[in-house]
Amino acid sequence: MNKTAKGLIALSAVMVLLGGGYAALRLTEDKGGESEGSSSSSESSESGKQVIIISDTAPDGPDNPNQSFEYGVVKTVDVKNLTDELHVVQKSKNTTEAGSAYTTYTLDGYQDVAMEDSIIGTLANNANELTSEDVIAENCTDLAKYGLDSPQITADIKYESGKEYRMLIGDEAPAGDASYVMIDGVDTVYTVRNSALANYRKTAWDFVNTTVLASPDELPIVKTLKIERGDIDYDIVIKYDEKSDDSNYTGGTSSAHVLVEPTSAYLAVERSTAITTGMFGLSAKGIYSVHCTESDIAEAGLKDPFCRVTMSCDDGNEYVLLLSEQFTDSEYGKCYYGMLEGGNVIFIISEDKAQWATVMPVDIASKIFIAAYVWNISDLSVECSSGEKAEFKLEKKDPDEKKDSYKAEDINTTKNGESFDSERFRQFYGFLISGNAESFALGEEIPAGAPMVKLTYTDSYTGETTTLEFYEKTAMSALIVVDGEAKFNVTKSFVETLIHNVQILDTDEEFTTTWK
Repeated sequence: MNKTAKGLIALSAVMVLLGGGYAALRLTEDKGGESEGSSSSSESSESGKQVIIISDTAPDGPDNPNQSFEYGVVKTVDVKNLTDELHVVQKSKNTTEAGSAYTTYTLDGYQDVAMEDSIIGTLANNANELTSEDVIAENCTDLAKYGLDSPQITADIKYESGKEYRMLIGDEAPAGDASYVMIDGVDTVYTVRNSALANYRKTAWDFVNTTVLASPDELPIVKTLKIERGDIDYDIVIKYDEKSDDSNYTGGTSSAHVLVEPTSAYLAVERSTAITTGMFGLSAKGIYSVHCTESDIAEAGLKDPFCRVTMSCDDGNEYVLLLSEQFTDSEYGKCYYGMLEGGNVIFIISEDKAQWATVMPVDIASKIFIAAYVWNISDLSVECSSGEKAEFKLEKKDPDEKKDSYKAEDINTTKNGESFDSERFRQFYGFLISGNAESFALGEEIPAGAPMVKLTYTDSYTGETTTLEFYEKTAMSALIVVDGEAKFNVTKSFVETLIHNVQILDTDEEFTTTWK
């Protein structure tokens, strides 16, 4: 073994755990480059001793157990294992806030792919600070016994200083979670814990970051999200509700987005958020292809994708996620192939993460059919098929006064042209907005004849006038038509309760607020 090699290896800088502290053992070199027999050398081979096998530089002597090792900077690591070759190169040099310098690493040939840099870094760092669990054999001549005559893994480590060495990893030890390791040219066999060696067994694809789209520190506003899918004959389109920017606006739901296609509807925030913003931070189960070719894209079913999701943000960025048809993976279960349009990695995405491929409007839309704030109502009319009719008009007593919240005493209300109790109107309106649809009725045929109830209101904040018509559908259900479009199914008893409450508007009788 030559002097250069011996200057690289831990056997020229070895530290042994003795009692409560570390004692650094130094093995010297003779002019011929062979290790001298010494008390330090024999002590390092005692069973159960941990030694630092590799370092670029070491303390000057064994009498300073508190002195730290200072390792040189690894320049490259070339790993060859049973399934792949990994070529680790420096990516960047950085400085922490405390002033400490550190180097990040990536794999050569994968600089254009988002990689797990911190994990790749272990291929350099673990080799640079390689610590054994035990010293198994010195002056070993039977390497086959440990799988080191033809090692499963070799790792060539090169330092910026020009020094280099080769680490050999052999069979797993029969007892304990460790494998046999030696340094090429040094006839000492060690065991090293498998957790420190695990990443040397991986393929390059194991280091690819499985985040499809990274989540920024501050999420932009999603202005529009469009889902195009092969199993439905319409698009699902969600848009940002500009009224959400106004802190004074109190209508709608807690979602800042609304559904605009295939119909207009409020969104249920707890059921729609994953659809609206879920592309950020989307994680995959695995990798199908890296540096994918047109052939790879076609084979994954993404040349003409089953699902296409386009997300446009207020920062000017647009992201397009492509999803294949569903398939069953032997390891991950029901999955989809997915990639960002223009990207070079095809991912395997689990069913629960690829929600855009199965979502329907009814899954995310709120079943609230009236959501305007009570004191934003400027007029409301209700007409029942039984003949009852009421026309309300509301005005703020002081239109120039701006309040964070209004009360009944701040409002002048009339019914059919005559003064009406504003608090009574608030109670009646409270009943109206408490109604929720049972289901959606998109595309259903509107029954012939007059509706059971026709209700029209104007929201003074938005300036929008909305008309709802309640049609009898069956003995138990009614259809709600919004601005001429069938939208919701509601229990018929709600409509019957509505008619009853209209009938008692001019009485002191409490409004009915429950129905079956």
